[in-house]
Amino acid sequence: MTNNHWPEWGGYTAIAIAMALIAWLNWIGGGLFASFYGILVTLVALRYGWLGGLLAAILSAVLLLIGETPALETAVDAGSLITVGVSVGLLTAREQRRKRHYKNLAEKLGNVYEKVQANFEGMKRAERLSALGQLSAGLAHEIRNPLASISGAAAILRRSQGLEPKQAKCIDIIASECNRLDGLLTNFLNFARPRPPRFQKVDLLPVLENVLALAGHGIRGKQVNLANRMEVGLPSVECDPEQLEQVLLNLMINAIEASPDGDMVELGAAYSGDKITIDVVDHGHGVAAAHVDRLFDPFFTTKEHGTGLGLPVAHQIMTQMGGSLLARKNSGPGMTSRVVLPSKQTGS
Repeated sequence: MTNNHWPEWGGYTAIAIAMALIAWLNWIGGGLFASFYGILVTLVALRYGWLGGLLAAILSAVLLLIGETPALETAVDAGSLITVGVSVGLLTAREQRRKRHYKNLAEKLGNVYEKVQANFEGMKRAERLSALGQLSAGLAHEIRNPLASISGAAAILRRSQGLEPKQAKCIDIIASECNRLDGLLTNFLNFARPRPPRFQKVDLLPVLENVLALAGHGIRGKQVNLANRMEVGLPSVECDPEQLEQVLLNLMINAIEASPDGDMVELGAAYSGDKITIDVVDHGHGVAAAHVDRLFDPFFTTKEHGTGLGLPVAHQIMTQMGGSLLARKNSGPGMTSRVVLPSKQTGS
């Protein structure tokens, strides 16, 4: 017998002791304490429902009839006890059903409210992304043309003869910064107009193993261990493998950069129903709870030299593939980024 049954047995024991005590007092007092049976039956019915109230009433009626000379009044009292036990128990059961009904209704309304709120936030975010995307595309095109001219002029100057070391260094800085700005503009354009995914049925395992290998080359001297947590027997999936690698590699590099030396970054995948989940887990410094909901907002970054476009672009790519990209804080240190993909595309 488990310990969970002890509270019930304790209640039964208390009822039996109380009933015996009332019977003894009623016998000693010559029937003065008969009304206590009604109180006990009412309490039992409130606690255990109509069946408990009925059983308590029957036992009380038996004790009442045994303890006194049977008479019409005693029989009426016994019947009253049974009526009270059943009536109070039925009312209690009805009240409990109403409470359960209202509780379930409140939970359903809460779930509906959360879904409506999530949809509303998604619509607002989509509007912001659309406006920022159009602005980014316009700015990128306007900036890229003069930037190309500056980069071309720097290349011409670099080929000049007799440059002093300071001049050559300045030209190198100009060329380097032009390349950096060109990369940033490319990110703007990718965010504004990411190319449509080219769906194909692919085996997921080689894609994930390639991501692990690329992430291992991109550690850049950090002593971070990479762990394979992939489920055996993953099914094939319809996706754009190039874009999926891009998203996962971005998540892996973020996790590596957030992890201290000697720590571990895990890449795991599992299949459930018609969904495939891919998790990138780190145990680093993580992100403040107030910032988690803003991770996919354009230009928001917690990195010193970040652009704030990597995760928004990844989020857009996953949305175009019919999946989702989520981020949450671990119960311990670090973060978990989760990619959710349908195993088959709708209509395929």
